[in-house]
Amino acid sequence: MGDPYAAFGGGPGASVPDRVAAWTVTALFTAKFYVLFSFLFGYSFVLQERSARRAGAAFAPRHLRRTAGLFVLGAGHAVLLYPGDILTTYAVLALVLYGLRGLSVRAAMRVAAALLLVLSALLLGYGLLTVALTEPVTAAGYAPRAAERTAALRGDAGSVLGAHLRDLPTAVGADLLYAPAMLAAFLAGSAAARSRLVERRGRDREWLRRTALRCLPPGLAGGVAAACCASGPLDSRWFLVGQAVTVLTAPALTASYACGLLLLLPRCEDRLPAAALAAAGRMALSHYLTQSLVLAWVFTGYGLGLYDRAGPATVLAGCVLLYAAQLALAARLSTRVRYGPAELVLRTVTLGRRRPGPSGREVTAPASTAAPPEPPGGRAVPALPPPPSPAADGVRRAP
Repeated sequence: MGDPYAAFGGGPGASVPDRVAAWTVTALFTAKFYVLFSFLFGYSFVLQERSARRAGAAFAPRHLRRTAGLFVLGAGHAVLLYPGDILTTYAVLALVLYGLRGLSVRAAMRVAAALLLVLSALLLGYGLLTVALTEPVTAAGYAPRAAERTAALRGDAGSVLGAHLRDLPTAVGADLLYAPAMLAAFLAGSAAARSRLVERRGRDREWLRRTALRCLPPGLAGGVAAACCASGPLDSRWFLVGQAVTVLTAPALTASYACGLLLLLPRCEDRLPAAALAAAGRMALSHYLTQSLVLAWVFTGYGLGLYDRAGPATVLAGCVLLYAAQLALAARLSTRVRYGPAELVLRTVTLGRRRPGPSGREVTAPASTAAPPEPPGGRAVPALPPPPSPAADGVRRAP
């Protein structure tokens, strides 16, 4: 949201810290937490289906209202704050997931694997053609277009909205391109919920340690390859080749991160970090939208207009500080309210009525046992299973 040269790992004359920050974010975070968010969305789909069954309510109307509410929130978010919104894509894919809910656990995992393989093959094929038949686009060559975009985003509110509307077709195209990967994670999450994976393995430390260690090498190797293709030393023609590698290896690195967090959480079960992460998980959608609001105010003409005036290292540091502030605020709010404002709106729409729940109760359970929240898309180091806010990918861009 703050750098037109993010895809190049920094603009012309970028400093070494900026290039290192961009490369590191691509290798370790970009596209990794989208997998986690999507997995948790699929997991929560099954939990909500069970909740409707316990309440004696029809699940289909609830699900349709929830997806409609999610789509409306996402559309407003995309136009007003950030064209790379993920909520609208989640809303559409949630309808597909509903149609596939009858798949067995094994069939769901097979379909998920097939989706990843096909998407990776398509990206690899097109990427190799790009390498062979095109010339690289450099940061210097992109400068005139970047200057035009920068001027629009630093302008008044009308100029910012115009820039967002012009960016929407590209953002929608990227979402469509990566939709199979998101749907694959949805299916994996729903299969995990139906097989009660977290209940069976969430406190099995030996299994968690073994899984984390097995998944880490291929995940890191894929992240390094993707960073080399996106942020150098390879030129821009290799970007899609890196994305093909990411589609196949990001789930492994995400699984390693998740298992690592589950191993760490019991050690701080009665301490502030666990409670703060659990509270943030319950307000993840509100955090996602709040991050967009704050960053739009910082970087666009809505507020400070610092677009293209801060490098990747500065933006990354700012995102860390923002998420830390959100964790602290969530911990305080959790003693007074049960849901964040966006979660409350979506819950009200989903149920079709206002159903007050208990408030004034602090969430002290570790994130591994806290009730899953409404899971949006996005980007910060998460608790599991409640998803974090999306800014942890460091830079907000298409998965």
